Amino acid sequence: MRPLSLTLRLTVLFCAIATVVFLAFGWIIERSIDEHFAIQDTKELNVVAQAVERSLATLQPDFDLTHARQRFEDMLIGHHGTLLLITPALGPQVYASPGPDLSPILKSTQFKQNTVQKWSDDEHNYRILVQQVTGGDNKHYSVIIAVAIDFHLHFLTHFRHTLWLMVICGIIVMGVMGWFSVRQGHRPLHHIVEQVSHISASQLNSRLNPEAVPAELTELAISFNELLQRMEEAFNRLSNFSADIAHELRTPVTNLMTQTQVALSRARNAEEYQEILYSNMEEYERMAQMIGDMLFLAKSDNAEHPPNTEAIDLKSELSNLFDYYEAWAEESQVSLVQEGEARVQGDRLMLRRALSNLLSNAIRHTPPDNRVTVTLSQQEKSVHIVIQNPGTPIPEEHLCKLFDRFYRTDPSRQRSGDGAGLGLAIVKSIIESHGGTITASSDQTSTRLQINLTNSGSDSNPMATG
Repeated sequence: MRPLSLTLRLTVLFCAIATVVFLAFGWIIERSIDEHFAIQDTKELNVVAQAVERSLATLQPDFDLTHARQRFEDMLIGHHGTLLLITPALGPQVYASPGPDLSPILKSTQFKQNTVQKWSDDEHNYRILVQQVTGGDNKHYSVIIAVAIDFHLHFLTHFRHTLWLMVICGIIVMGVMGWFSVRQGHRPLHHIVEQVSHISASQLNSRLNPEAVPAELTELAISFNELLQRMEEAFNRLSNFSADIAHELRTPVTNLMTQTQVALSRARNAEEYQEILYSNMEEYERMAQMIGDMLFLAKSDNAEHPPNTEAIDLKSELSNLFDYYEAWAEESQVSLVQEGEARVQGDRLMLRRALSNLLSNAIRHTPPDNRVTVTLSQQEKSVHIVIQNPGTPIPEEHLCKLFDRFYRTDPSRQRSGDGAGLGLAIVKSIIESHGGTITASSDQTSTRLQINLTNSGSDSNPMATG
């Protein structure tokens, strides 16, 4: 299932936060107004109760009931919607306001003394206060004071409807504004997408400007530029690789075609045909070697050549390679010197091929009456192999490309006699498959190729290479 869009998710989140805030704000306002009305009603009840208590305290045993009722009626002037009931423990009612009968409250057990509570009849709602007061005639009177709260409840109901309508409208408005804000916030991202969509294979040198985007997208722009850089380098290598393959194959194919055309130009004897076939065989072998090298590199790039790990004595392997190249070295008047020893964990055949390529390359480029030195050294966590030979210094601009495929420091060299230019690329691929690195340096006296491998620290002290 496809995830929701960022715009929708952020808008929903924004609306949810706004809803919680508005609802909490509305509830607090409603509760504050309700509490304000309750405090206002309680104050009015207390004012009337204090006046009634003072009036009852002045009653004499032989007070005039009519005069007392008039006094209590005058007391309620200015208190709109206030009801009063005064009943002695024994005897007739002292005073009862016109309106609902409050006497059933005295018989109810749910109303507590000196506590403001709500009460309603069939038509109206009240806040009431029930008290027991001792009069000046030493009689006990039950006093009930009620304040109508219909206006307050009506106001609260209307306010509540208005408030929640405003809250809903506010949530909708905030949701729309949130959506618009998110869309505006994503404009730099859409701008990046638009820029990227116009980058084609012929425009891989294009780059995004990290300073032209918000800080949150700077890392994205930098990462994308790095991706473009890697793609450009890979594309250039692929383009150069394709051109080099065509160029490398063109020479042997041209040689084969030329020799075949010459052979077919006239009738020849068996020895001449045999000589032509031998010459063709050399070209076929060179092409087969080149194709094999390219296949090896392709498999290495796709991790189809995992090394088989075993303990390897590098000193012994180099001795065998020295024996193998001894005749060629003597013919070239080059001596081979080995120094130090080391053990490593790795693929014997792959490392032997890498060392063989490096050794043959060193012999090929060493002037007569000089020597090629291979130095082995082993530390606690690393193994180093250094192949050093005198010769023509390699310019700095060539060193960084020395391990590229089909790369030659001297383009004028004949390809037929100097290999296909894949040897060092294969060496680099083998070393990297073992988790190591290879570097090149050159000065006026010699050229050094150094291999660095990691030591696994096993009991036999082999070096870990992958």
